[in-house]
Amino acid sequence: MRIGHGYDVHRMVPGRKCILCGVEIPYEYGPDAHSDGDVALHALMDAVLGAAGLGDIGRWFPDNDDRWKGADSAELLREVCRMTGDRYVVGNCDITIVAQKPKIGPYVEEMRREIAVILGIPGDAVNVKATTEEGLGFTGRREGIAAHAVVLLEDRT
Repeated sequence: MRIGHGYDVHRMVPGRKCILCGVEIPYEYGPDAHSDGDVALHALMDAVLGAAGLGDIGRWFPDNDDRWKGADSAELLREVCRMTGDRYVVGNCDITIVAQKPKIGPYVEEMRREIAVILGIPGDAVNVKATTEEGLGFTGRREGIAAHAVVLLEDRT
């Protein structure tokens, strides 16, 4: 087994869709990013890539490459699974979204289902949770959004 950790952060700006764990959340702000800015899936991809010893998403999907402009992060995660799938399968993952707003709670079950489908694992192997920072820091001031992800990869060989 191999363990990976991922972290991502984006500035929040008006007029962008807010997509988290592949689910669109109604909110007047969204992540400013080269792709769709799904910080949760970006953190998850970094965790998977890290556990597999394959670097990070910047190596595979650089933000200076127009092929990835506006990219759907769910599709990028599917590509990461293709890259690692011959050798590894995700045993479980745990994601923490750090944001003062939007409120994540009403969408957690949909997020879990979406990730489970993408990864091809049971829903109970996916955990998504959120926390505020009690008004502290850039997330507390609603300037940005962050996510952490931890993943356990199981070796198929």
